[in-house]
Amino acid sequence: MSEVTLRVATAADIPTLERWDLDPTVISSTTDNPDASVAFGEENSWAENIAMHQDDVWEYWIAEVAGRPIGAMQMIDPHLEPTHYWGEIAPDLRALDIWIGEPDARGKGYGEAMMRQGIARSFARPEVTAIVIDPLNSNTRAHKFYQRVGFVPTHRQTFNNGEDDCLVHKLTRADWLAQNQGD
Repeated sequence: MSEVTLRVATAADIPTLERWDLDPTVISSTTDNPDASVAFGEENSWAENIAMHQDDVWEYWIAEVAGRPIGAMQMIDPHLEPTHYWGEIAPDLRALDIWIGEPDARGKGYGEAMMRQGIARSFARPEVTAIVIDPLNSNTRAHKFYQRVGFVPTHRQTFNNGEDDCLVHKLTRADWLAQNQGD
């Protein structure tokens, strides 16, 4: 398997991100609405999301394999990010979201490589105590994936004005360090 690298998303990535938003697998991981035709909702604007980049607060990364974009990752400080998606939440956390946009890149371990890099980047900041994620409650495949890399389900929570029923997972720094002793 080729190595996965992450780089900051730029405006040049917008056409690729918009193409990935039309993929049925990406759509189904972002909504339980069977009539949805685009991931992240019709109101999503990649230009706005990328323009909001602020180190350690709101970041989008493009995952590449051999120079080819295959997926994306969002890394935010859920306490400080401007949309307040997570509502009232403790400081010193990070929230991650990843997706593989290229269908032929799925099931090859790239998502796990992306997640492990995102976890390492998050915990490189000494103040970060834990990472939270919010897969849809119906997305049991994602639950298994996140639990395999060390996340623990904590509670159900709705997002997007009650439209998204999610099973929140958390990985604490202490658990991550315990899992990675000797690496």
